[in-house]
Formats: sequence, structure tokens, C-alpha cells
Amino acid sequence: MAQPVPLRGPRADRARRVADVLRRQIHTGAYPDGLPAEHDLATEFLVSRNTVREALGVLKHEGLIERGPKIGTRVAQRKYDHGLDVLLGLKETFTELGKVRNEVRAATPVTAPPAVARRLRLEPGEQAVYVERLRYLGGLPLSLDLTYLAPGIGHRVLEHPLETDDIFALIEQVSGRRLGSASLALEAIPADAHSAATLQVPDGAALLMLERLTSLDDGRPVDLEYIRMRGDRITMHGNMIRSHR
Repeated sequence: MAQPVPLRGPRADRARRVADVLRRQIHTGAYPDGLPAEHDLATEFLVSRNTVREALGVLKHEGLIERGPKIGTRVAQRKYDHGLDVLLGLKETFTELGKVRNEVRAATPVTAPPAVARRLRLEPGEQAVYVERLRYLGGLPLSLDLTYLAPGIGHRVLEHPLETDDIFALIEQVSGRRLGSASLALEAIPADAHSAATLQVPDGAALLMLERLTSLDDGRPVDLEYIRMRGDRITMHGNMIRSHR
């Protein structure tokens, strides 16, 4: 049997490695009764207790755990998993976690900006339908969604209650077609003052910015979204297959 090989390098580097493993464990629902003692974690990761203490400090700074002499080390909050493998609306994604409701901040025809018009295959100066929603899971503001819809479908979507329905479901309902695919880009951005106040996070807090262009099953683009999600409450996950060129 191979002998255990401890982590090497500066303590800060070792602490980050420990924190990265523990973070994912927390996100997947481990430690419902609290994290193991420092001594046990040090044995598990083959590091010193000081390294474990530094790793736990990283997670505490992120707001994932809380520590105290009487409570030990406990999970303070878990993130919600948002998959990237299947094309789902927020309500469909979190259907088992609670009620998703939308605060509709705008729902109106607008002249599509040139870049939006190109993505939705509209003529220059043609109108799109713009919808802005602040989306809650229970009482928690989770995302701020800015959506441009192709006009034919968008006008019919506006005839339905946007406070309770996912736009994806409404697109399929009014078009009589299934959604087919989406292209997306995901990046981390700091919250500007307006977004921070709206999502109830500190100014400059990390947000996940998702740009997604969704098409019907016949290839027509119908929905271009710019979605700001709270980085402290959502984690993205997916499965990938290596292509052989």
C-alpha cells in the first residue's frame, strides 16, 4: 500500500487546496451536523491544524460557515445548484426548493439595440419586447433578468402573467413549438451600486453574469437574456465530454 503523501508548499497554498475541497463538499450537502473537528480535518488532508484553521477562515470569510466555541463549525448557508446541461427556466430549475416569484420591473416593446437585433435576426430599427424581472426564491432575491424577445412571440408573451410564469414555458405555449438550444457565456462581475441594492448584496459583491441566446427547435432565435445571479447563493455545474479531434 502506498504511503500517504502530504500537501507541500506555503501554508496559504495548502489552505486554499483544503478550502476548495471542503467548499464543494458543503455545496453537495455534506456535513449536515457540522464540519469535523480541526484535528480530524488535519488528519484527513495530511496538513497541520494551523493550515486547517486558515482554510476554515477562508470559508468563513465567504459566508459559507460559522464558527464558535459552543456551536463548533457549522454550515451557515448552502448554495443552490444551477445546471448547465438542460435548458430550463428558473422556476423549473428550483421547483423542489421553494416558490419562485417575479417582480416585473418592465415589460414593453422597445427599439432593439443593433447588437440585440443582430442576435435575434431582426431588421435594423425593428422592435423587440423587453422584460426586466427581479426573481425571488422564497423571500430571497436571487437574480435580475433582462430579456429581449423576438417581437411576434414577445407580444403574445406579454398577454400572460409574468409574475408567476417562466418565459421559457410561455414561449413554448404561445408559439406552439419547443425550445431547441441555447448558446451562453458565463462570467463573474462585481455588483454595481444599482444591482447590489436590487439583489440585496454589498456593493462590489461577486455576481454571476449569464448571457444566453435561446432558439426554437427550428433554429429561430427568440430570447436573448442578460442575467445577474447572486454569486453567494448559486453555483453552476455541468457535465462535459472530451471531443476527439
